[in-house]
Amino acid sequence: MPVDLIYNDPASDVVLDATAGVRRSILPGGVRLLTQTDRTVRSATLGLWLQVGSRDETPQHAGSTHVLEHLLFKGTARRSALDIAAAFDEVGGDSNAITAKEHTLYYGRVRSADLPMAVDVLTDMVTASLLQEEALLTEREVILEELAMAEDDPNDVGYETFLADVLGPQTALGRPVGGTAQTVSSLDIEDVRAHYAEHYRPENLVVTAVGDLDHDQLAQLLIAGLRRGGWELTDGALPQRRSPALQEGPGPVSTPSDLAALRPHRLTRPTEQNHIYLGGQGVTALSEQRHTLSVLMSILGGGMSSRLFQNIREQRGLAYTVYSFSSGYRDAGLFGMYAACRPGRTAQVVELLAAEMDRMGSTGVTEQELTRAKGQITGSFALGLEDTSSRMGRLGTIELAHGRYTSVDETLARISEVTGEQVRELAQRFATSISTRVEVGPEHPA
Repeated sequence: MPVDLIYNDPASDVVLDATAGVRRSILPGGVRLLTQTDRTVRSATLGLWLQVGSRDETPQHAGSTHVLEHLLFKGTARRSALDIAAAFDEVGGDSNAITAKEHTLYYGRVRSADLPMAVDVLTDMVTASLLQEEALLTEREVILEELAMAEDDPNDVGYETFLADVLGPQTALGRPVGGTAQTVSSLDIEDVRAHYAEHYRPENLVVTAVGDLDHDQLAQLLIAGLRRGGWELTDGALPQRRSPALQEGPGPVSTPSDLAALRPHRLTRPTEQNHIYLGGQGVTALSEQRHTLSVLMSILGGGMSSRLFQNIREQRGLAYTVYSFSSGYRDAGLFGMYAACRPGRTAQVVELLAAEMDRMGSTGVTEQELTRAKGQITGSFALGLEDTSSRMGRLGTIELAHGRYTSVDETLARISEVTGEQVRELAQRFATSISTRVEVGPEHPA
């Protein structure tokens, strides 16, 4: 049975899954620690999660979370930027960070014998970064190059535009994670320091680790590392849990009854192909329909046997790349279909994308498709969890997004319970909810 996570007991220490070796503790300061001990491996993956992402920024400071993530690698009172990089390189490990819309993650993967080093370095970065103006001036140029690189990629710019159009370009979720060249250029060091002071606090920190490790020993290493960096870890403090967010837009979307009336948002790029994104609002990351959505996406465009691939590529030869996709957040979601084709084929490909979703909503799916999709999802899910990094990420998602622990077997069972009628009903809803069409391609498509 799923286990609700405890937030109101500062001494909470619970074995969530004895079979899988999963345990969760609330440490001093309200820091949350989730581990999975696996003695069959000789490594460990450690993640430090801050429950702050790009959606927590003001419009004027868009991109500040991503800038802050970069600056934490630029040195502390005890380590230079080179020291931080060399610490993992010299033991054959790796470390990196990810800024997302709803969280920021700093992680490292090392041999289990080097886990104390990883804890020391990552806690030093999170608690004692110098955040110097000189580092900001240099790293800002790196980030502007990163943003320019994304602008040069039709897939990146197309997806970001599609996401903004579906969720609302002026909303926190609709804005790009990295900000824009204008907002990043206008950030000063005091803006970044204020953002750090507001969000980088013990009660906002979640630590997840999977591998050859001991929970209690790791807890002591974390407490020592965080206090060494200057954080005050008060006994009896409670973790800060995100309140259910209410996305401030875009609200209900009216869908044109005729697909031809859906004018594309065109972005001109010197490409040979037209890159097409078609879709609308989907389901949230917490929705009871999320497993149905996974099955639907698999059948529609999740692989070489999917409907879109078979119909548009294999049978008609109209595109080389075609697939479906979805994204979910606490209070919003989207679904989409993508294809890249020569410009003269755009109208036909758009019609086929929409028609396939409509056909699924009208006539449903076959038992063979349902069985194949469930096999694909459960197989890839189980195989992915063979890796300690994937399991570390899963624990972080459980803590930050769901607030409830569900075992792998229980998750697989939920997927197996999805019915063809549930898939048809969701497809029917999506077929009548196509609200956004984005195209990236040449200036004068044929």
